[in-house]
Amino acid sequence: MPVDSLTGDVREKVDAWLESLLEPNLRDNLDVLCPSRNDYGYDPFGFNPDYLKYLLPFATLLYRKYFRAEVFGIERVPEQGRVLLIANHSGQIPFDGLMIGVSMLVDRTPPRMLRSMVERWLPTLPFLSYLFPRWGQIVGTPENCRMLLEQEGAILVFPEGVRGSNKTFDKRYQLQEFGSGFMRLALEHRVPIVPVAVIGGEEQIVSLWNAEKVGRLVGMPALPIGPGLLFGPLGMVTPLPTKYRIYYGEPMYFHGESDDDDRAISEKVDEVKRVLDLMIHDGLQQRNGIFT
Repeated sequence: MPVDSLTGDVREKVDAWLESLLEPNLRDNLDVLCPSRNDYGYDPFGFNPDYLKYLLPFATLLYRKYFRAEVFGIERVPEQGRVLLIANHSGQIPFDGLMIGVSMLVDRTPPRMLRSMVERWLPTLPFLSYLFPRWGQIVGTPENCRMLLEQEGAILVFPEGVRGSNKTFDKRYQLQEFGSGFMRLALEHRVPIVPVAVIGGEEQIVSLWNAEKVGRLVGMPALPIGPGLLFGPLGMVTPLPTKYRIYYGEPMYFHGESDDDDRAISEKVDEVKRVLDLMIHDGLQQRNGIFT
């Protein structure tokens, strides 16, 4: 048998096996997660839902078994139409974004594809520059977000940016300064905002100090230094099996113009931040422990 034919046969078998691992609710809806595909199966950003079968079996395993994620209020996310999900950011490595995205696919009926606005430096990492677009993740620019909203997309934004993900352990669950770009886009496109509180991500990788200068040398905004360093480089990026709880809040609607002055925009941003802070506080009060 020719090598090319064997390789193709093996790939088909692997694809079939991976598809069999997908949860039925998702497997039956995989083809409808991206309505604006070209003849080759890709959307304008390079997303192809067929590539999700290479990620989701393992991401779902993390979600169900490792982080043992629970979701609350996910039905509050509109079934269709443009929407912005605004979440707190934490954990040094963006497992929080992955867990939110997985929750929308495996714990929502029908599932909905969430497009995350990722930091500019992440796609510069080996392989991720190719895989992230295929999985639907987009560099977080206003232009990209605007295009997705025009396509009636659901978009995940972390307004804290790296300020949130790189927090040290003493600042856990303390919201950092929010950017205001998401609010201007929400006003421009008349988009509801759903606040999302993530509990559990702050403890997954403990950082006592961020070596920002060293991190920049390797293309990262910071380099977390914590107890994991005792176990070498792998210990610095391996999350602890903390229990995730993801809370979806009621949609928030704002009125005004996208070009309003900074003060008017900041007041609206502060309202979202205040609601999210209350949700985080309530979530911390409800949990029994970091791992349970």
